[in-house]
Amino acid sequence: IVAKAAPDGYTLLMATPALASNQALYGKLNYDPVAGFAPVTLVAEIPIALVVHPSMPTKSVTELVALAKAQPGKLNFGSSGNGGIGHLVGEMFKSATGVNMVHVPYKGNGPALVDLMSGVLNLTFTDIAGGMPYIKASKMRALAIASKRRSAQLPDVPTMIEAGVPGFEATTWFAVFATGGTPQPVVNRLNAEIVKALNTPDMRERLTGLGCEVVGNTPAELTAFLKSEMTKWGKVIKESGAKID
Repeated sequence: IVAKAAPDGYTLLMATPALASNQALYGKLNYDPVAGFAPVTLVAEIPIALVVHPSMPTKSVTELVALAKAQPGKLNFGSSGNGGIGHLVGEMFKSATGVNMVHVPYKGNGPALVDLMSGVLNLTFTDIAGGMPYIKASKMRALAIASKRRSAQLPDVPTMIEAGVPGFEATTWFAVFATGGTPQPVVNRLNAEIVKALNTPDMRERLTGLGCEVVGNTPAELTAFLKSEMTKWGKVIKESGAKID
């Protein structure tokens, strides 16, 4: 709808990582993920945590990898569904560590977390916004987060890089896009107003409380970010053979 709207800045898209991965997952789309949209700003990123059921004997990523290699194909991980960010991060983890785990897709992150806490699943990759209450309540154990820096919400949890997986970075994110061809002055005005709103104390407090890391960057920076995300997830999808169906 947004890609086909009038390029006047009145129809906006709040995009997620699906915008970067759909082209590789589907092969053919009825929109161009780059030319179809005018980047405005990256609103926020949310770290993704590797969490395990409390009964799992693993207290670190190193121990988890060792266990998975000792029992190929025995461990499973859940996700919000085929092609979702949790699925793709799991496939990236398998590739980066050389482990063999079974993917179990759900219809949403909530059901996957429920089955993790009930012991049906061994582990999952969840954004900390969804997993935080359960991590705090010790209903699941966070082994690492897949962002560049530790999260202020989980300061004692190491990054995946600190945990021994070099270059492993992945977040879920929210970004605003207008229709492709929207005049640059309009895009710049939207950017200025949204970034201004993001920098208000109330907005920052609200988003930070949800586990978000507020960004608010430039259209050019969002353009570069989207292209890097498309490259990263395209590689993961190609190597893993991940599909929607």
